Amino acid sequence: MKRFSIGYRTLKTAVGTAIAIALANYLALDYYVSAGILTILCIQQTRKKSLHAVYTRVVASFVGMLYGYLFFEGIGYHPAVLGAMLLVFIPTIVSLKVSAGFVSSAVIILHLFDAKHFTLALLQNELSLMAVGFGTGLVVNMYMGDITRTLEKYRIRIEQLYTEIFTEVASYLRQGESLWDGHQLLEAEQLLNEAKSLAFKDVENHLTRHANSYYHYFDMREEQLEIIDRILPKVTTLPVVVQEATLVANFLDELAKNVHSGNTASLFREHLEAVRKDFSLMPMPNNHEQFLAQASLYQFIEEMDKYLVIKQSFKGLDIKK
Repeated sequence: MKRFSIGYRTLKTAVGTAIAIALANYLALDYYVSAGILTILCIQQTRKKSLHAVYTRVVASFVGMLYGYLFFEGIGYHPAVLGAMLLVFIPTIVSLKVSAGFVSSAVIILHLFDAKHFTLALLQNELSLMAVGFGTGLVVNMYMGDITRTLEKYRIRIEQLYTEIFTEVASYLRQGESLWDGHQLLEAEQLLNEAKSLAFKDVENHLTRHANSYYHYFDMREEQLEIIDRILPKVTTLPVVVQEATLVANFLDELAKNVHSGNTASLFREHLEAVRKDFSLMPMPNNHEQFLAQASLYQFIEEMDKYLVIKQSFKGLDIKK
């Protein structure tokens, strides 16, 4: 059974609905409880989505009132007329790309239908309901909690996983065997997906922001993880342990100690170049198995250089302590 919890969105929906109904009642509006429905429909996951929700609902509602006036006053207040009006109304809001506002506009249309007579007072009432309902939803949804601390937790855990991965691979290269099950790879993939989704939501919550440094950071780590997934089979299935494996293990141990959000990739690329030179000084393979092992390790080095290039292109995070 899922743990019972009350999130920000749930709390905002409850508070916003109560405020909208109370305000509409205070203003003595007819159908005042409908203000709560309009507010509920505007509470979205992000500020940008909330603004878009208000836009679609306002446009759809105005179109609905126009069609309601033309059909009900022009033909009559009959269920068949309502059905005919909807046959024209729905394709219209779809073509205007505001179909998300259908439910809220339907609320307004049904008010017009129930009133049986279109008057200026009724129009003012519906406009007031829209102002109270949509306005309350928009104002309440402007509050979004700071997710920087959560993003930091994701960053720290992902870096820990990368450290563990490099440490395990280095251990295997030295010993030629390992009981490692590779669960860190699966966990890192899952956390990166969650972190990127959360970071993107943060962009949606800032009306003037078009990027998030954490999103770019996690995207960079995801590219690196793809390289790790691709090259691990090259070094975890070596036919024999060769001298070159120790050089790579030493490099990975050093890299594991320096997995962070800062940018020191250029230094490790220099270190990797030194490993390449040391490779060239090693004796030639004596048999086919040694040749395969050396070739796999050299391919591993080439891929690790790509891993570092990806990090080198990242400017780093300005983490506030």
